[in-house]
Amino acid sequence: MNKLITILFVAATISAGAQTKSINKSLPLSEGTPESVGMSAERLSKIDGMCQKAVSDGSLPGVITLVARNGKIAYYKAFGMADNQTKKPLKRDDIFRIASQSKAITSTAVMMLWEEGKFKLDDPISKYIPEFKNPKVLTGFTYSDTTYSTVPANKEITIRHLLTHSSGLGYGQIDGDERFQMIYKKAGVTDLFTTENITIEQSVKRLAKLPLHHNPGEKYTYCEGLDVLGYFIEVVSGMPFDVFLKTRIFEPLGMFDTGFYIPAEKAGRLVSVQKPSDNGWVRYPVTFYDPDYPIKGAKRFFSGGAGLCSTAKDYATFLQMYLNGGEINGVRILSRKTIEVIMGNQFPALWENKGEHYGLAFGVVEQKNQDLGGQGSAGTFNWGGYFNTQYFADPQEKLIGIIFKQTQETKTDDTGWMFKILIESAIDD
Repeated sequence: MNKLITILFVAATISAGAQTKSINKSLPLSEGTPESVGMSAERLSKIDGMCQKAVSDGSLPGVITLVARNGKIAYYKAFGMADNQTKKPLKRDDIFRIASQSKAITSTAVMMLWEEGKFKLDDPISKYIPEFKNPKVLTGFTYSDTTYSTVPANKEITIRHLLTHSSGLGYGQIDGDERFQMIYKKAGVTDLFTTENITIEQSVKRLAKLPLHHNPGEKYTYCEGLDVLGYFIEVVSGMPFDVFLKTRIFEPLGMFDTGFYIPAEKAGRLVSVQKPSDNGWVRYPVTFYDPDYPIKGAKRFFSGGAGLCSTAKDYATFLQMYLNGGEINGVRILSRKTIEVIMGNQFPALWENKGEHYGLAFGVVEQKNQDLGGQGSAGTFNWGGYFNTQYFADPQEKLIGIIFKQTQETKTDDTGWMFKILIESAIDD
């Protein structure tokens, strides 16, 4: 009986937080002709040439490209290999490690809870994770024994700081400052993704005790803030982070191939991470991470900053929800007004005259960079991932571009910047 009561309570909790129906009902993403969405098929076909050349000249092992406009997929193709050693061709529905593209999804989850009045954006994170109380800033470091000195930070880290990479936290192994690489490693902080038996709660609580790069709000420092917020979501929602994303975002949007870890029946669709060698493309070896983390290991670490896997179409669906003002297929994930906040320049002083800013989930193009060319209209939002995945969404043109690869150590890949130009130049209305 007690077990039944628990199950019913969990079910009721999930139901109570389920996303609401919308008075709008845009259609799910489906395929259409380029002409039906005001694009030139002849010009879009230039993407074929770009991708085929990149594969044939050895710049890439394989690549998937997707273009959608006005809620319709106008172009969606796969080129090359998912794994060159086994000569496995790349298919459109193959699954990719999207790494830092996870950040936008985690940020979306945070803002869903904000819409419910669970917290204020300028609340100190220590209100929910007490270990972050009284942060300190690094002032001195001894390389021989990794000891360091600190001074008290001049303010607490807020949720807004964590969303905007202005908290002062670092990023361990990929941090640009070797001191923080050493400090994080010694403390056992887990970066990015792992096969080890550790939870996001354990890693975040270790991180909370470590010094900051700078006072919160003073600089933009790419960091583990979204991992912290993954655990914050667990605290605020009372649900495991992976369950929250599945029940509140992925299932309502129909993103059934997106998650932290890949079940056995889908493991064959995971694209290999590859690097160039004298003998062609080979699988990337185990370094500070195991590239096979989505299909092996403990599968307990839900990295809000870099842990998700997805397909090109699933991620396009997520972006389409944003272009629709927070709704897709009659399900409202966010309010249009909340999206205005997400896209806003939260700390203008940090981005003055740079032509772009970072909102609460994405990099956002400003007029200066629109005028420079090749970056989309003002308001275009974008980001990418550690394994060479990129995306952009242009609200003015209702346009989405996704280009997915799984590579490391590439030197001659120009497809990322070329892709944007080819897409924008294919608009024909």
